[in-house]
Amino acid sequence: MATSTSSATSSAPTAARTAAPSTAGAGTTRPRRRRGRATSRDHKLLPYLLLAPAVVMELLIHILPMLVGIWMSFVRLTKFFLANWSAAPWAGLGNYRLALDINSSIGAKLFQSFLVTIGFSVAAVVLSWGLGMAAAVALQQPFRGRGIVRTLFLVPYALPAYAGILTWNFMLQRDTGLINHVLADNLHLTGDRPFWLLGNNAFTSLVVVAVWRLWPFAFLTIMAGLQSVPTELYEAASVDGAGNLRSWRSITLPSLRPVNIVLVLVLFLWTFSDFNTPYVLFGTAQPPAGDLVSFHIYNASFLTWNFGIGAAMSVLLLLFLMVLTAAYLVVTNRRSSRA
Repeated sequence: MATSTSSATSSAPTAARTAAPSTAGAGTTRPRRRRGRATSRDHKLLPYLLLAPAVVMELLIHILPMLVGIWMSFVRLTKFFLANWSAAPWAGLGNYRLALDINSSIGAKLFQSFLVTIGFSVAAVVLSWGLGMAAAVALQQPFRGRGIVRTLFLVPYALPAYAGILTWNFMLQRDTGLINHVLADNLHLTGDRPFWLLGNNAFTSLVVVAVWRLWPFAFLTIMAGLQSVPTELYEAASVDGAGNLRSWRSITLPSLRPVNIVLVLVLFLWTFSDFNTPYVLFGTAQPPAGDLVSFHIYNASFLTWNFGIGAAMSVLLLLFLMVLTAAYLVVTNRRSSRA
């Protein structure tokens, strides 16, 4: 009995010693598993946490103002409700009907500015793309001072837009401007000093200033696209007797098709919604020949204090650009797939 008691007492510490490591091992394994699960969960949450500031800023800067603008387009928000704009009466589609009614003065002016904007955008995009393409192709061949010429071509793009347009405003002044001084006084090409910021010449001035601002971007984009065209294609074309024009039409243009699709689209969107150029060039006295849609919406909103009409025009402009962009991408993608 004494022997069994002693053996039991001697075996208890042994069992405790043998059981202790297994208990301690289970205790350390569980925290490790918990830490592993927590680390895995943190890794899954990390991308969302990194994206959260950008999403919040996008909501505050773009999405929320756009939703407020859409709401404004459905109410009669005039100067009488600026102090309590939430009490503006509901207008439904009244603002849209008024903006699209060509027989009304508001609709007629909007339609006229829409036509001016289309002509301005087409002229500015075609000229900017043409100048950019010509300069990029001309500077493909190495020559002494090519880097300096490329840098000079990019100066209008690097210059602040306000400073560049304001300089053009000074140059286009009738009495003191540099343009009339050269054309009338030095070259004697014009009998009288023309008005460049009034009348029909305002459209020409607007296009010239817009092209001056945009063509360096087209030049830079096309030049970057030309770097990806293999030189072996031009060498093979030269061996086959193809000239520069044939090489440009058969090699350069097809190779730059993806670049040109995006470039033309971006240039058109920029010019169609351009506000800086007419505002700095003409001020608030917009001539009819230079009355772009963006500035027309600004006048309707802040000069007549009819923010509901202005918001409806903005939504219509947004819808037009979205539909036009979708149609352009569908057509160009189909042509690219066929080619």
